[in-house]
Amino acid sequence: MGALLLNNLVSLCKNNDFRRVYAKGKSYVSPVVVVYVLKNRRKILRVGITTSKKIGNAVQRNRSRRVIREAFRQIMPGVKSGFDLVFVARGRTPFVKSTEVQRHMEKQLKAAGLLLDGSQ
Repeated sequence: MGALLLNNLVSLCKNNDFRRVYAKGKSYVSPVVVVYVLKNRRKILRVGITTSKKIGNAVQRNRSRRVIREAFRQIMPGVKSGFDLVFVARGRTPFVKSTEVQRHMEKQLKAAGLLLDGSQ
């Protein structure tokens, strides 16, 4: 399956899982991050983060992943389970703080209908 991150959250690891989310999922785009959302048949939330070489060198790609991971960690308690999410870094991602990424993520997940009512 994948590495267990927190209860009710699993990391997407396999290439075919990412491909399925890209092909069948719905995307929500912002200047900082793109979110792909696909309903899964499990009762768990599965999350994957990708950064391409377009983002920059390894340092910038790793920073992008850290910023996205931290932003999602802040809003994760308010996200519905039963979905696969893939976060894709954009060109601005390594240069912004996790709070800005978090604001964009909240807007995107709210548009997708995945944020529970009690969250920000």
